[in-house]
Amino acid sequence: MTELAAPPHFTAHAHVSKPLPTAVNLRHDWTQAQVRALHDKPLLELVYEAQTLHRQVFQENHVQLCSLLSIKTGGCSEDCGYCPQAARYDTGVKAEKLMQVADVLKSATAAKEAGATRFCMGAAWREIKDGPQFNSVLDMVKGVKALGLEACCTLGMLSDSQAKALKEAGLTAYNHNLDTSAEAYGDIISTRTYQDRLKTIERVRNAGISVCSGGIIGMGESIDDRCNLLITLANQPVHPESVPINALVAVEGTPLEKQAPVKPVEMVRMIATARLMMPLAMVRLSAGRMQMSQEAQLLCMMAGANSIFFGDKLLTTDNPAYGEDMALLKEAGIAPLLPAVER
Repeated sequence: MTELAAPPHFTAHAHVSKPLPTAVNLRHDWTQAQVRALHDKPLLELVYEAQTLHRQVFQENHVQLCSLLSIKTGGCSEDCGYCPQAARYDTGVKAEKLMQVADVLKSATAAKEAGATRFCMGAAWREIKDGPQFNSVLDMVKGVKALGLEACCTLGMLSDSQAKALKEAGLTAYNHNLDTSAEAYGDIISTRTYQDRLKTIERVRNAGISVCSGGIIGMGESIDDRCNLLITLANQPVHPESVPINALVAVEGTPLEKQAPVKPVEMVRMIATARLMMPLAMVRLSAGRMQMSQEAQLLCMMAGANSIFFGDKLLTTDNPAYGEDMALLKEAGIAPLLPAVER
């Protein structure tokens, strides 16, 4: 167990979480039995414990607003069973070219004006290739950072040199989800191995970029699979700075189109468990909010979620409208997180 110091991105600032108390500890030695016992606690007890720890670490009741833009949509060569952007599935999503840098920065400016402090750019690639497209992405990153926003990308697998170049461009974070447990992974994806994903995360970490990595529930996995996903994340030498928790959005035309919707309580349990295992992380309530009531979303925030993606779309799937999210936060008395002091 490691005693925590306050990392730079928790520096006290107006409407930004205060420094961490030194009494909070990190663990990197979770077992499945321990995590399963935690996950399966009576719900209100679990939420109470998660909220208590959450308030120790993030001492003010704020939620970060993130905006996610698909900068290159469709045509992906992967076979991820949940994804409407896979070229092999007939989902109505058409392959598009990489957006122009100016158009991306226009969207980033609008997101900032709407209250976003992090702008995420997603591209439907198995891996990004060196050359003009990668150079354009580097320009996008530089432009987003120049606006005073955190810049995040999800571009598939990376090489060491690409990770270094993204760091030099100013990239704040790189998203590369594990999706599920190593045991269940082969039931969902065959075109990329679990080790490929872990290797990309390692390259991102080695380059000095914050890691954003989480998963999706509701794809037919067991509760043990969900616990094992969190164990893989939490038992890394350094916890991911960002952990998105997604509920499957079953899209017609994908292999998972007939999966039953995730019950909101399952999302609450997953978020609370992630919060207790990874106290420093921004736990992000991500895909699936369209299927959740406002009360269920607030319960997720009480369980430790302190970030949401807002805007009408999450890449290609629907998301609550901006006005709805802002009204919900205002009614609940939750303030959006303002930008931290530059690191």
